Amino acid sequence: MTVTATSVGQSDPMPPQAAPSAWRRWSVRLVPAAAAALSGLLLYVSFPPRTLWWLALPAFAVFGLLLRGRSWKAGFGLGYLFGLGFLLPLLVWTGVEVGPGPWIALAAIEALFVALAGAGVAAVSKLPGWPVWAAALWTAGEAARARVPFSGFPWGKIAFGQADGVFLPLAALGGTPVLGFAVVLCGFGLYEVACVSLEARRTGTVRRVAAAAGALSVAVPLVAAVAARPLVSGTAEDGTATVAVIQGNVPRLGLDFNSQRRAVLDYHARETERLAAAVDAGRAERPDIVLWPENSSDIDPFTNPDARAVIDRAARAIGAPVSVGAVVAKDGKLLNEQVLWDPVKGPVDTYDKRQIQPFGEYLPLRSLVGAINDEWTSMVRQDFSRGTEPGVFTMAGTEVGLVTCYEAAFDRAVRDTVADGAQLISVPSNNATFGRSEMTYQQLAMSRVRAVEHSRTVTVPVTSGVSAIIMPDGTVSRKTGMFVADSLVQEVPLRSSLTPATRLGVLPEIGLVLAAAGGLGWVVGAGVRGRARR
Repeated sequence: MTVTATSVGQSDPMPPQAAPSAWRRWSVRLVPAAAAALSGLLLYVSFPPRTLWWLALPAFAVFGLLLRGRSWKAGFGLGYLFGLGFLLPLLVWTGVEVGPGPWIALAAIEALFVALAGAGVAAVSKLPGWPVWAAALWTAGEAARARVPFSGFPWGKIAFGQADGVFLPLAALGGTPVLGFAVVLCGFGLYEVACVSLEARRTGTVRRVAAAAGALSVAVPLVAAVAARPLVSGTAEDGTATVAVIQGNVPRLGLDFNSQRRAVLDYHARETERLAAAVDAGRAERPDIVLWPENSSDIDPFTNPDARAVIDRAARAIGAPVSVGAVVAKDGKLLNEQVLWDPVKGPVDTYDKRQIQPFGEYLPLRSLVGAINDEWTSMVRQDFSRGTEPGVFTMAGTEVGLVTCYEAAFDRAVRDTVADGAQLISVPSNNATFGRSEMTYQQLAMSRVRAVEHSRTVTVPVTSGVSAIIMPDGTVSRKTGMFVADSLVQEVPLRSSLTPATRLGVLPEIGLVLAAAGGLGWVVGAGVRGRARR
């Protein structure tokens, strides 16, 4: 008994090899999880205001490394972490005024779509030519995210991070789905090339099919982007127009800038009158068209004579038609409206924003949200109503397409205006709510992509900045600072030809979604056949 007791007392309760074994088990889980989140963060860094668009390629290369050969369940989990790493920092601006709760909830929900894409990528990762199926699945995930829930939230589409990249001409070929698909395909292809190269160095043999698939996945998007460059043109087809973009500024940052609504209107009228004085003095070019931002008159000019008088005076001073962003109550509805204001006749046409922002301009699940936090419901006391028709104003003989702020993220909202005859596009916006966050620069990049997608000049009048004039090739020719009163005047080309992206509409996206479904169908079919043989 004494010997037994001594031997027990001298023995280590945990064998020496157990601790390293436990560490290895944990590292197998933690390292891929950390790598997934960090590669998502790398993707975020590729987005504006930075011009590091190329970082999207290694981000997807690492994502491919993590998912290749794993189960769909592992792909879902790693995809979710990748999505959080990307979307949490990308969307931090959504919590600037309302706190972290809505921001974190939005990122957590949107990351579910990335998780589903991750599960699909893992499932197809053993197929021949897997980068093609995987990139198509990513595009399918973006297509779903742009439509549900609450009419979708396309912010963070890969295409919107490529305004400075070599792939940008592909937007004119097939819109944001094709542009995003090319970037993701190239990233996955880079991983496949690296994988085959390392394996060849280790074993002395080359898997030719895999090598060809990887090389083509990198080369084809690059070659296609070069081939698409002739689609990008800034040549005037219908003459030119001189446009003036007015940025009046706001009294203060944040949600409560609306409490001084009359001041916002006065600021924009004053900046327009200042420009008129500069024109009369020969210091500025006389504009044919004047564009005010969204919410430049939150006082309804149809029911408030003083607001109408202020706009009338500014329009007469500049002597040109003005597109005014107003909040209008009509037939019991609240509308975010652009009003075409003639310097002689007054208001002659309107466009009602169609793609309104959930939890910003209307409150889904109002009773549930109120039960969670009463303050959130007070921020959206009355829901805005949706418009139903695309907006194209005829301003001094020029057809101007209206895409109000948030609508610029939605393919159809922009495409409809061009299909209806817009020769240039205006994206009136109000970013004062989000302070000096990256939101303004992210939205500006969207407008640059839209300019190339539809080969149109795009103007971006913003209440507080950054306002800009963008050429049809996506370059920013003029822009303002943030939270300053300023105006931009420039002669811009007018165009009426339609790019392949405009003509094809949603068809490229449908084709890529069907390709994604085909890849998943192949995997499911192979599994069924395998079980049948057993």
